[in-house]
Amino acid sequence: MSSDTDAPASDAPPQLFASRRRLIFKGRNGLVASLTSSAALVAVILLILFATAGGQSFRFYFFNPHFLWIALRGDPVKAVSSVLGGIVTNIWIFLLCEVLVLFFGLVIAWVRITTTPLLVPFRLLATVYADIFRGIPFVLVIYIVGYGIPQLSLGALSNESPAVYGCIALTLTYSAYVSEVYRAGLHSVPHGQILAARSLGLTQYATMRRVVLPQAVRTVIPPLLNDFISLQKDTALVSLIGVVETSRAAQIGQETYFNGSFLTMSALLFLAMTIPMTRFTDHLIDRDREKRLAGAQ
Repeated sequence: MSSDTDAPASDAPPQLFASRRRLIFKGRNGLVASLTSSAALVAVILLILFATAGGQSFRFYFFNPHFLWIALRGDPVKAVSSVLGGIVTNIWIFLLCEVLVLFFGLVIAWVRITTTPLLVPFRLLATVYADIFRGIPFVLVIYIVGYGIPQLSLGALSNESPAVYGCIALTLTYSAYVSEVYRAGLHSVPHGQILAARSLGLTQYATMRRVVLPQAVRTVIPPLLNDFISLQKDTALVSLIGVVETSRAAQIGQETYFNGSFLTMSALLFLAMTIPMTRFTDHLIDRDREKRLAGAQ
């Protein structure tokens, strides 16, 4: 009489957390069902746009080819900035803030978990900082930074452009969020590895650099990318303090021509930026899940 351990592998329970690709496209039936549901969704959208009473008005206001073209190239005669040119501002603000957030977020996380006596007094400050900037809406932060720093008479810093103040506000806010992501990743490293490294004579700094950080970085990449997707979108809020980026250029065009196609073009440009990173993040999450499942078997 065979035991339960002799049961064939085919009788094993299905994996509950398989990747989306395998769940959706496993077999011909899954592919057909996916294509059918996608076609039905597209049909419903087209029906709303072309068969409803207000569909024509909606298309004219948001998807007018003439105004979409003006949104791309701008109109110097009417002082309407190009939405495409505005997205360049969003991109350089995002890239600069991304580097700053990665650095300051790691510093804050390290200060919060360090046991170095010299830095212990700063742990409370780092905790208060993270609590404040995660608790205050970013809209308020950008107003405080954008209109507050010029009032402080800090020399050259008080005479910078609104784009610089927008970068400062984004860095302050997202460093607080990213520090928590880093901290969770640092805590995910087994404590036994840290003790083993210290027993081999490594200093706390060397242990952090050679043992903890390499493992923590692999763990935090997907949540970090999610934060950066949000950072990409929040670059539009720097327009609140006078920066003419893509959403502000779209608003100017909409108010000038009384047509929302400028807003549509701005939204499409943001999608062109965020969708690749979103898909890459999902790919990393699926790959990590499959590795964990393979290791558990």
